[in-house]
Amino acid sequence: MMGHLLLSMKQVPASPFMLQPGLELIKIIVKKGGLMVDMNDVSRRMDASVVSLSNDFSGLRAGRASTTMLDPVIVDAYGSKMPLNQLSNVSAPESRLLTVTVWDAGLSEAVEKAIRDSGLGLNPQAEGSVIRIPIPDLSEERRKEMVKVAGKYAEASRVAIRNIRRDAIEAVRKAEKEGGMSEDERHGLENEAQKLTDSHISKVDDMLAQKEKDILSV
Repeated sequence: MMGHLLLSMKQVPASPFMLQPGLELIKIIVKKGGLMVDMNDVSRRMDASVVSLSNDFSGLRAGRASTTMLDPVIVDAYGSKMPLNQLSNVSAPESRLLTVTVWDAGLSEAVEKAIRDSGLGLNPQAEGSVIRIPIPDLSEERRKEMVKVAGKYAEASRVAIRNIRRDAIEAVRKAEKEGGMSEDERHGLENEAQKLTDSHISKVDDMLAQKEKDILSV
């Protein structure tokens, strides 16, 4: 009889620039005669890290206002860390201007600070519950700053992917230890986890190279 057994897994830590998916378990498939780690589940988790990086990169727009620029901003609110888009409405009324309307006026100062400290090189100006954010000209120095931020986003994604590999391998070894799979099966799954890791990190590297090219293009 087929079923699913969930083994505990350490949560993948979120980077300071993005919220990682809140996945805490890797699936172990119960099959006749033993156990098998669900590598499709592992791949989906790595895919989610790549998608998260893509969303972060979308915030690094060269020279024009885009509402997605602020997607990576995390605000200290209500005793926890929350995405800016869950606390406000972001709009781009002009090509070089963003406005953030904070739903709870008491959080305006925290939102302004989060934007200023986000590493995006923005200088928010609060007017009550509305925060105006002029988009600066892209000087050579500014472009270099953006490249550094992109590099930090990419490294956070690599770390998340490697953590998923680590926890997948831990699940595989636990299943073997409990008598659910053979040594050959363990080796095969560990190799598969490494191949998934290599392919996803290669995607991250390619995305970073393209983003750096876009940022530095004049």
